[in-house]
Amino acid sequence: MHAQLPPLIAVIGSDGSGKSTVCEHLITHVKKYGPAVRVHLGKQAGNVERVVVKLPFMGNSLDKAIKRNKVNITKSLPGPVAALVIMSFVLRRLLRFRRMLAFRRRGLMVLTDRFPQVQIPGGYDGTILPANAPGSRFVAWLAGRERTAFRWMANHKPDLVIKLNVDLDIACARKPDHRQESLAKKIAITPLLTYEGAQIVDIDANKPINEVFSYAEEAVSKFMTAHGYSQVEEGKYGAHP
Repeated sequence: MHAQLPPLIAVIGSDGSGKSTVCEHLITHVKKYGPAVRVHLGKQAGNVERVVVKLPFMGNSLDKAIKRNKVNITKSLPGPVAALVIMSFVLRRLLRFRRMLAFRRRGLMVLTDRFPQVQIPGGYDGTILPANAPGSRFVAWLAGRERTAFRWMANHKPDLVIKLNVDLDIACARKPDHRQESLAKKIAITPLLTYEGAQIVDIDANKPINEVFSYAEEAVSKFMTAHGYSQVEEGKYGAHP
């Protein structure tokens, strides 16, 4: 029997690489090897902005502060209210991450859409609040709490990372509402992420989606076989040899 926790598989890539589409398809394949669940672990910074701009009186100023901080993370800390908004979503993300760990402890394999990282701050599922930047002590303390939370999450490294690599023109075509500068930055960062030394399989996400599905399924199958898992009939899950 497998003494360790069930596999944790993460799908990562820039916006426009097809992460969510691949995850939605791939979970069916993962379930062929046992009970499994799909979890979204993204920072959802877009959700932060959509909530912030709706706040009465201060929405516009907070939104500008967050965007300014995302563009240039090294100059200064945001104000206390903007930092609190950011931290509220960090806490929300921590809750989702703890829920994911609980699924694994219950014996479920986990497939995640995105995964937190600590290599490169300022975006791409990393920290937002800058370290060692001038600003209030309270906001600096919040920044430290954010870094601690991300280090803790990143230490639970995935067993397998499926990395979707996409070209800028294709990503822009798929995400016309996204800024090209932002997409270009994420695409450049993608090859650099190592996820604490996790096993990584690179997939060319420029190819037709059915081919991407096939490559992702093949990556999962090879990983499962190498770790002693075999496909089982649905409803007849049990201990693996």
